[in-house]
Amino acid sequence: MRLIGFSSGALAYADFRRGVAMLHGKEDIRAVELSALRQAELYPMLDSIADLDLSQFDYIAIHAPAEFATADEENIVARLQEMTYRREWPIILHPDAIHDFSLWEKLGESICLENMDRRKPIGRTVSEMKALFDKLPDASFCFDIGHARQVDSTMTESYLMLKQFGHRLRQVHVSEVNTRSKHDPLSLASILAFQEVANLIPEDVPLIIETPIPEHQIAHEITRVKQALPSPQSVNAAQFAIA
Repeated sequence: MRLIGFSSGALAYADFRRGVAMLHGKEDIRAVELSALRQAELYPMLDSIADLDLSQFDYIAIHAPAEFATADEENIVARLQEMTYRREWPIILHPDAIHDFSLWEKLGESICLENMDRRKPIGRTVSEMKALFDKLPDASFCFDIGHARQVDSTMTESYLMLKQFGHRLRQVHVSEVNTRSKHDPLSLASILAFQEVANLIPEDVPLIIETPIPEHQIAHEITRVKQALPSPQSVNAAQFAIA
């Protein structure tokens, strides 16, 4: 059975506490990504981790800011490194945010590089991701299936990424990414597309949903994610009915 959870930022924009609170008591949610996509959110979140009730989660990740100034990069890395001394949580990182790769190399396998959508200058394809992993050889991989489908709707790039970097795969971001690079709930088209590569995602790799939805739609979106990415041991994905 797949480990499924949400990004706190998807549920509550710039409010990690509320995002986590929306997941409390939902027994089928055992993973969470604490999101600090904007730099101003990172330090308050790191300072508050000890006070958060995260007891229901078997998997926890931190999403680093998607953009920051060069002058702030060293301190951001230092604060994240301090967090990793206490907790072995992956740090999801957008490669286009990096100014100095040598700073991030200090975080070793704690860094989890995410593939990007088509508006970004790097990290969109297998060849671009390979160049990034050459610079951060110990990094793991956060496969954003919505980004990959937006870059290549045939799912060929998704297939190649999972084949090439499957040994690095640590988590999967799940949502539909539209032409404006915004996250949407899964549609029938995205469900069918994601099913094409579901068997390449091991059952023990956590699925983190990035769909911005109200709390009352959480269960419905989880159902659709399960349809889109059934476990490899399940019945053939094509046999799943679409709700």
